[in-house]
Amino acid sequence: MQRPQTARRLIGVGVGPGDPELVTVKGVNALRDAGAVVVPVMEDGGTGRAEATVLHYVDPARVVRVVFALNERGDRARREAAWDAAGAGVAELLRAHGAVAFATIGDPNVYSTFTYLAQTVGELVPDLVVETVPGVTAMQDLAARSGAVLTEGTEPLTLVPVTAGPAVLKEALEGPGTVVAYKFGRLAGEVATALRETGRTEGAVWGSALGLPGESIRPAAELEPGPLPYLSTLIAPARRDGGRGGKL
Repeated sequence: MQRPQTARRLIGVGVGPGDPELVTVKGVNALRDAGAVVVPVMEDGGTGRAEATVLHYVDPARVVRVVFALNERGDRARREAAWDAAGAGVAELLRAHGAVAFATIGDPNVYSTFTYLAQTVGELVPDLVVETVPGVTAMQDLAARSGAVLTEGTEPLTLVPVTAGPAVLKEALEGPGTVVAYKFGRLAGEVATALRETGRTEGAVWGSALGLPGESIRPAAELEPGPLPYLSTLIAPARRDGGRGGKL
């Protein structure tokens, strides 16, 4: 379908889990073609993974840092106000540039802030065209770096954000197939307990800061009660009998 010449476009671009070499060619082109590239910034103003990755490909002068209340969970009114302010800022960029890219770690359709941003901006900009460019996810990167196989044959794959609570993770671990846990760093002790109680510790692996100088990839048996980086990822592979091709 041909879009109108005057259409304003908001493009969510997945830039991968942190390694700049994992940004797709299509993603790089989308970032470079946009009139402005928005990157999410925490309220402390620090450089996030998305911004650090984007700066490998885009002139800093074209990068716009927008504050998002990414870690505000207790005060809904304050969180909503921050989202409204961010949406208004992006709407102004769209009016000025026509096409704006929003860089998000991982994939824009997998637990991404882009979903909320597009909804907010869509209420402010009539006839907004929303597009996404897929990105490499943390579970794919961790599987490649650790040698863990995500799925074989007819095995299901379950992805759980541990921010939903350790009980949700334990329920998934009690089921079949491979289980991937995102954002579990603050509940590392509970995750270790869930793995142990479901007999899923062996073969499981966790990683953080993938592709970055502080990268850590370790067996889940070495999980410690203390907090880990928030964006830590866990892979608990399916129980397998070691046969070859039996599940094809």
